Amino acid sequence: MNHYETVFILNPVLSDSQVKETVKKFEDYLVSRGAEMIWKEDWGLKKLAYPIQKKKTGFYHLFEFKIAGEHVAPFELEFRRDDSIMRYLTVKLDKHAAAWAEKRRERVKSSNPKK
Repeated sequence: MNHYETVFILNPVLSDSQVKETVKKFEDYLVSRGAEMIWKEDWGLKKLAYPIQKKKTGFYHLFEFKIAGEHVAPFELEFRRDDSIMRYLTVKLDKHAAAWAEKRRERVKSSNPKK
């Protein structure tokens, strides 16, 4: 199993319940394919560097997970099929990036003890 990180941007016109439903849909998709979810982050509504689909903001989310490599392409296909996803990026983490991600998770946990 490989270590991956996916950041995706949801359309800002979605309601909170629609955002949660969409995030849950993609998480369930990964888990149903045998992925081990390591970390999820909701970065909230952020301003985009440039307009995408005539929108200037978007809801950012991050998934960190481990899954077999053959499941990544179908996962990204689901992003392309969903109209609420404006952009996405999936990267495979090497051992150095995975160590950095662990430090980032610890920093987020220590600054936000409720999670």
